[in-house]
Amino acid sequence: MPNFPITDTHLHLWDPQKFNYDWIKDIEPLNRAFHLSDYNQHCQPIDVGAMVFVQCDCGDDQGVNEARWIAELAEEDPRIKGIVAFAPIEKEAELKPYLEQLTQIPLVKGIRRLLHVVENRDFCLQLSFISGVQLLADFSLSFDICARHDQLDSVIQMVEQCPQVNFMLDHIGGSPDLIVNDHRESWRGQIQRLADFENVYCKVSGMVTMADPDNWTVSDLTPYVNDIIDAFGWHRVAYGGDWPVSTLAAEYPQWVEALDQIIDSATETQKQQIYQQNAANFYRLDW
Repeated sequence: MPNFPITDTHLHLWDPQKFNYDWIKDIEPLNRAFHLSDYNQHCQPIDVGAMVFVQCDCGDDQGVNEARWIAELAEEDPRIKGIVAFAPIEKEAELKPYLEQLTQIPLVKGIRRLLHVVENRDFCLQLSFISGVQLLADFSLSFDICARHDQLDSVIQMVEQCPQVNFMLDHIGGSPDLIVNDHRESWRGQIQRLADFENVYCKVSGMVTMADPDNWTVSDLTPYVNDIIDAFGWHRVAYGGDWPVSTLAAEYPQWVEALDQIIDSATETQKQQIYQQNAANFYRLDW
């Protein structure tokens, strides 16, 4: 276990009484509210010193209010240091006023518009999408990329056209079946190309749900974590819990213990980079 407080770059909180989340309705274990009190209970005995909330795919018209809700929670728990909010990136007429509202919330550090739920592999190459991502630089906002690995070729082309924007690749850029169906060879080549862009970081997150949720082992995850570190270096990889989605395959401490085993030979400085410092650098977190 890390012997210092870690930063979780990928925390979800939701409440179906407040917002509409269509995607959880068919996933019985997730179809309920998950609050900070639940998170704190599930994290034990891990010492989480800071968190970045990531939008939870509620209604498009609810993204600003979702961010406001989390900002209110941060007043109760100042460990919430940042918010990655939703914005309608591809909707040119709506985007700028949406971003203007979001940036009134100081904790909003970045934007995520999900790609993995879109069937079209080239969705992010629309001119309106590219210009929307480029606009984020004017607001000093980063972009979290949540894409399937079969979309990464298009993601690479998008990143190439947005050199002024910083990108965080969520969940190692993998589809839900990346590890269980062993797509490592094709995925690894795309990851290496994406890592050539110095403005791209990567989260080691969401991995246990890409393996066999009932029978995954540390050895299943190890080559993928090693590939990410080899590609991005220790200075551009950040830990993410992906709670509560991760509970479909593991308890929170199990994922931390697994990652800790995988990077056991790392130096203390390298561990602090992955678990703490890189998150602070990328998301510009105030301590």
